[in-house]
Amino acid sequence: MTIPFLDLKSPYLELKEELDAAYRRVMESGWYIMGQELDLFEAEFAAYCGAKHCVGVGNGLEALHLILRAMEIGPGDEVIVPANTYIATWLAVSHSGATPVPVEPDQQTYNLNPTLLKAAITNRTRAILPVHLYGQPADMDPIVDIAHRYKLKIIEDAAQAQGARYKGRVAGNLGDAAGFSFYPGKNLGAFGDAGAVVTNNDNLADRVRLLRNYGSKIKYDNEVKGYNSRLDPLQAAMLRVKLKYLDEWNERRRRVADYYAEMLTGIKDLVLPSVPEWAEPVWHVFVVRHPQRDALQQALRQAGVGTLIHYPVPPHRSQAYADQGRQEVSLPVAERLADTVLSLPMGPHLKIEGLSTLIEAIQIFANRGSW
Repeated sequence: MTIPFLDLKSPYLELKEELDAAYRRVMESGWYIMGQELDLFEAEFAAYCGAKHCVGVGNGLEALHLILRAMEIGPGDEVIVPANTYIATWLAVSHSGATPVPVEPDQQTYNLNPTLLKAAITNRTRAILPVHLYGQPADMDPIVDIAHRYKLKIIEDAAQAQGARYKGRVAGNLGDAAGFSFYPGKNLGAFGDAGAVVTNNDNLADRVRLLRNYGSKIKYDNEVKGYNSRLDPLQAAMLRVKLKYLDEWNERRRRVADYYAEMLTGIKDLVLPSVPEWAEPVWHVFVVRHPQRDALQQALRQAGVGTLIHYPVPPHRSQAYADQGRQEVSLPVAERLADTVLSLPMGPHLKIEGLSTLIEAIQIFANRGSW
């Protein structure tokens, strides 16, 4: 591809000296599970989020799952989730034994629509799990108001939103707890799978620490049936380096997003992202919509531009939830988004001056209807 969708090599090359030093520090320490590097990253990321606790875990899915388990949400309970999200949000609920209850997204922001929450609440509802999708925060104040009214927990899925802000407040510190993913392609990405739980609740943090380590605080003293979900010190050391550059790299993403908005505004049938005044997104991905999405994607591919679809199949339409009859449920907004969204190349190392091919390809497609 002339313009790849994602460049994972350049971040390493920019920080090569620091990252290599972090690698050597861990390798020479002889300590490869838990330990000082993890403790330091947890303290630094908690401070970044303005929260009391960060607990490093294996990945973003397990971060959400362990929060639910720590809250003792399980069989017989319901958790409200967005209909428009990556399936991991739903899987975390299912793995806890609870039932995910989907709510349609807002048609402008693609995030969970707070006005539809009340109708989804039953006497079995225990929590609301909003996602800060594509790096843009969900509208949290009305979600928090409803949660307080019905005495529900709020669990943020902040997997795509490291550094995003809602009314000046950092995503991940807007509810009872948040799950983060540090998958390599995230704004703060490790060099493999990694995740974290962030919370201000002392008891919840202690419970997650217990659950992530076989249910044990002291080796061979297992208090509960726990899991093996620990952020290893090598990834923690790498994340410590990259965390120092997160705000700068997010700002680079904003410049790319601003360029897209300037150059693509007014193109026929192309719908650009909508950003409310209270949102400070970090542009994990830049998602446009088009009624001929597949043809547009093919035109861009022929022009040497890489794109992806986030996401082509809504969770309720997936085979994974066929056993619950979810495939028969109609969620038209989420389904329409799945048929029309397209993610353009995005990242802190994307050169704006090299995007003319992409802009031209979209303009030609809009004028001709095909490549």
